[in-house]
Amino acid sequence: MSRKACVVGAGPNGLSAAIVLAQAGLRVEVLEAQSTAGGGARTLELTLPGFRHDFGSAVYPFAAGSPFFSSLPLIDHGLQWIHSPAALAHPLDDGTAVMLERNLHATTESLGIDGRAWDNLVRPFVERWSEFGPDVLHPFPFIPKHPWLMARFGMVAIRSARAVASRFQSERARALFAGLAAHSFLSLNEPLSAAFAILLATLAHAVGWPIPRGGAQSITDALCGHLSTFGGEVNTSSPVESLAALKNYDLVLCDLTPQQLTRIGGQRLSAGYKRQLQKYRYGAGVFKVDYALNAPLPWKARECFRAATVHLGGTFEEIAASEKTIRSGQNADRPFVLLAQPSLFDSTRAPAGKHTAWAYCHVPNGSDVNVLQKLEDQIDRFAPGFRDCILARRVFYPADLEKMDANLIGGDIAGGIVDIHQFLFRPTWRHYRTSAREIYICSASTPPGGGVHGMCGFHAARMALSRLNGSQP
Repeated sequence: MSRKACVVGAGPNGLSAAIVLAQAGLRVEVLEAQSTAGGGARTLELTLPGFRHDFGSAVYPFAAGSPFFSSLPLIDHGLQWIHSPAALAHPLDDGTAVMLERNLHATTESLGIDGRAWDNLVRPFVERWSEFGPDVLHPFPFIPKHPWLMARFGMVAIRSARAVASRFQSERARALFAGLAAHSFLSLNEPLSAAFAILLATLAHAVGWPIPRGGAQSITDALCGHLSTFGGEVNTSSPVESLAALKNYDLVLCDLTPQQLTRIGGQRLSAGYKRQLQKYRYGAGVFKVDYALNAPLPWKARECFRAATVHLGGTFEEIAASEKTIRSGQNADRPFVLLAQPSLFDSTRAPAGKHTAWAYCHVPNGSDVNVLQKLEDQIDRFAPGFRDCILARRVFYPADLEKMDANLIGGDIAGGIVDIHQFLFRPTWRHYRTSAREIYICSASTPPGGGVHGMCGFHAARMALSRLNGSQP
């Protein structure tokens, strides 16, 4: 306990890094600028009293499948997962919905003519998630423990969503795949966009797409609770304006994106390294709305009531056109909307008989355009009359999101674009290392990227410990 470490930022990656360091015997202090720990994993009363909304992420396939989180006794600190009967619903204009069921066989059966193609695409990774997960959530390049499995994934993951979706004959399967791929924030014609669809589908069948009882804050509270068992401390309302103020630590790990790290780095980071960070590129932002409702959303497709997550965008071609428009720096007329309805499955989110909904669409980074009507028109398209259910709404432009979490640069919730270059060099060729031996970066701007899984913090802390102990140059 003679060695000390400081973690800047109490998001899931910062807390994960802190736990790894504390487990190794270091005295750990976490400094968080906001008044509540969690970053994008917080739950707040954003609309009316008694309505609890997730500020950032709301549904957690990566958290449920995280190799690191799975190694921690988070259940002992109050974390409870709730699984909706189906992982995802994707409604169509004919009044039906394509369902991503938790059970792989049920999904393949529902996809009919495309069932076998779906099964062939994901089954190898579903059945071996316990082996595949640690490899796929590992920084690249590396020698995987299961090279043939990773090679099989890589052969399809590197391709565009459009190319992989061509193996499906029906518009229903193609639409389902498009919605999953749109989580990439890439055009569906771009390389790597297929990777997101395959990985999210795999997680749905392997571990589900659960929500935490009580909201995202439950994940943060469980991580903080486990950290405290090792003596780690989380200090909120403690912004770090300069790394020069953190000289009395053996290690400093920053759950920050390159823009903030450059700002506070000062002379502790070399000019050359800061120039590399300044070249880092952020992706599209999001325009988010939280709703307090007097009733559940009135879906035309009854199947939508079985899923905590609903993708609203129609066909593959519609979603592809929307994402291509965003990548070109413009707002889409019919944006792809991601919607969560946690109160259908978790009664703690709203007063009795009332409900919450959480929705966002992609917009150009930093956009100040009001797209509320376009977003709500997409909801109304599949849940006609839903506006009659609204008691209150809270709208977040990209700048509003960044104000509440400085890591959300321009509303980018993924920590930076994940194209080929920034997949390989995230945020630079050094990955977690900086130009200062004792300073590391551990945010979603490092491998394996966005998602609440803690693996960025886990890998960064492991590297920092190895170098501190002299086992790695």
